[in-house]
Amino acid sequence: MGKKQTAGQTLVRVAVKDLPTIRIDELIPYENNAKIHGPEQIKQLRRSLREFGFVSPVLIDKDKNLIAGHGRVEAARAEGMTEVPYVTVSDLTEAQRRAYIIADNRLAETGEWDAARLKFEMQELQSFGFDAELTGFVMDEIETIPVSAHERAKPAAEGNHFWGDVESESGKDYEKFVDKFKPKLTTDDCYTPQNIYEVIRDWALAHYGLQGAPVIRPFYPRGDYEHETYPDGCVVIDNPPFSILSQICRFFDEHGIRYFLFAPALTLFSTNAGKSNYVPVSASVTYENGARVNTSFVTNLGGWRVEISGELFSLIDEADKRNRSESRIELPGYIYPRNVLCVQDFDLAKHGQSLCFSDEDLQFTRALDAQKEKGKTIFGGGFLLSEAAGAKKSKAEEAALEVMSARFAAISESQQNSRMSADGKIIWPLSDREKALVKSLGKHGGAV
Repeated sequence: MGKKQTAGQTLVRVAVKDLPTIRIDELIPYENNAKIHGPEQIKQLRRSLREFGFVSPVLIDKDKNLIAGHGRVEAARAEGMTEVPYVTVSDLTEAQRRAYIIADNRLAETGEWDAARLKFEMQELQSFGFDAELTGFVMDEIETIPVSAHERAKPAAEGNHFWGDVESESGKDYEKFVDKFKPKLTTDDCYTPQNIYEVIRDWALAHYGLQGAPVIRPFYPRGDYEHETYPDGCVVIDNPPFSILSQICRFFDEHGIRYFLFAPALTLFSTNAGKSNYVPVSASVTYENGARVNTSFVTNLGGWRVEISGELFSLIDEADKRNRSESRIELPGYIYPRNVLCVQDFDLAKHGQSLCFSDEDLQFTRALDAQKEKGKTIFGGGFLLSEAAGAKKSKAEEAALEVMSARFAAISESQQNSRMSADGKIIWPLSDREKALVKSLGKHGGAV
């Protein structure tokens, strides 16, 4: 598909198949293009190309005049690409071509965003350790996005469960529904194991010489940090909602409130840039909702802008390992058939197993039918596997963990019907529809 790299630059792949490519220097940009692609946008587009590849082809006419894709072409050129995929549009009049150049940019701006769903998706991306700002959104700005008129006019759809244990809101007052998704009123802190929190709290108090200071935790479920009572000399040690972390830090800084806050490791340095101090440890914390998050910390305490603490990492790591070894947190909390591939199967790599699955053996799904009935989902999404791929996974499980391959098969029919295993874990069986899909896999892929 053409050369896409110059010396010292990041390789950008052409992510579309079966489309021709054209040399960038053959393209003729429209000289009167009214859409300005400033340096910051080009920077964002370059980051997007590096992450996702060149996904959307440019549009050109028969004379190689560029109709759509001016910004992407400019970003691709800056990334060292020499060719881009294209589609030729040959039946437009001159007036239509010029009008479409405007419409292509303008119409994309006129749609509405569903604020609740957008916040959820961004938080999900962060939970995966993904740089959510590659989407073009800065986390802090999402709070200002209004809920669409369409969503204001309808109740929550059945099965539209977003974060935590949020239940269906169909038939309830809409404002109450929206209120649940305001970041300042919800937090992962309710899922933070108490012993993990205590280790972090005690280290921070000792490290910064704050023993005896009142410790405030304003990010409890339904808590409102902006209207919390903060006594003199207090310190906030808590796990805030990551989506508005910079906003929270600014609030505390402006009001002279000391804080030591949990923060996602991968986006730590983007938090309240220029004011906060950073404590990067990237310790894996296993939360009580099943999520494992590489966690660091942001603070206005101490004399160091960046302080990497091996001591804090060791304390958190030991506490987390103790939780898992003592089965105080049982992960995974669900048992899936062998024909389902999800995040819990990633542990196969830790046991030296290597597996490859082709697209035709996979069918993406966010939830099994049995889960949808209960308003649950597969954490992080998953794939239905063909029979052959499921057998391959089972063989790897057997090699890695010995007993895993027979775990689901050994569950009695009565237990399956009750959807509860002997150790109290919830069993998610395949529906007849999903069983039929499994049988069809190996020939084509798709999405549920």
